[in-house]
Amino acid sequence: MTITIKTAAEIEKMRIAGKLAADVLEFIAPYIVPGVTTNEIDQLCHDYIITQQDAIPAPLNYRGFPKSICTSVNYTICHGIPNDKKLKNGDILNVDITVIKDDYHGDTSKMFYVGDVTTHAKRLCKITQECLMLAIEQVKPGCTLGDIGYAIQKHAESNRYSVVREFCGHGIGKNFHEEPQVLHYGKPGAGIALQENMILTIEPMINIGKRHVKVLKDGWTAVTKDRSLSAQWEHTILVTPTGYEVLTLRKEEQ
Repeated sequence: MTITIKTAAEIEKMRIAGKLAADVLEFIAPYIVPGVTTNEIDQLCHDYIITQQDAIPAPLNYRGFPKSICTSVNYTICHGIPNDKKLKNGDILNVDITVIKDDYHGDTSKMFYVGDVTTHAKRLCKITQECLMLAIEQVKPGCTLGDIGYAIQKHAESNRYSVVREFCGHGIGKNFHEEPQVLHYGKPGAGIALQENMILTIEPMINIGKRHVKVLKDGWTAVTKDRSLSAQWEHTILVTPTGYEVLTLRKEEQ
C-alpha cells in the first residue's frame, strides 16, 4: 500500500480544488427544486466548473462514467447517473462533486431536500451528516482508520440504521482515488495510523433499512437492495500536526 504524503505545495493546490468543489454545491443549491431533472443539474454544474472555475469535472469519462457529477436520489446509495427524470416533492438527493484544478482533486457531496421532505428522511440525512462529523473529529496523526470507521458505525447503528460496506472513502490528490481505503465501519485501533499531511475523503453511506447493495445494469448506479432510503455526506480532509482541516468546507458550515 503506497500512501502519498503531500508536500506544502500540493496541500495548497488541494485547498484550492477543495474550495472549488464546495463552491459548486453552494452554486447548485437554489436550482434543486421539484420539477428539475438531474440532467439539468448536471449541465449547470458542468458549465459552472468549466466556465466559471476554469476547472475540470473529474467524473466525466472517468472509467466510462458519462456525466460530470453523480446524483443519487432516494434509495440510490451512490454513483447515480443524471437523467431526464424530474425530481418530485419529497425526494432526497445527494449531489457528489469532484473537480480537478491544476492536476489536483477536490471531492465532496451533500444531501439536498426537494420541496417538503418527510421527518424520517430528514432524520436519516441528519444522522448521516453527524456520522461524517464524528468521523472527522477523530482525525489526527496516530488515529487509525478503524477509529474513523468505528465512529461512523457506532452512531449509525445506535440510531438503528445500517452502514453500506461495499463503498468507502479514499486517499486523494493528483489521482481521484489513492490509498488508503477508508472504510465506514471498523474497530478502534485497527488498521493503519494516519500521518501528518495525508489527505483523504470520508463519505459514509447510511441506509434506513438493511445495508445490502445492488448495482444496476448501467454498471454504476448502486441502490439499496430493499429499496429503503439512503443518505451520504462527504468531505476531503487534511491531516494536520494536531488534528484536521476540512478542505471542502462550505460557508454554511463555517
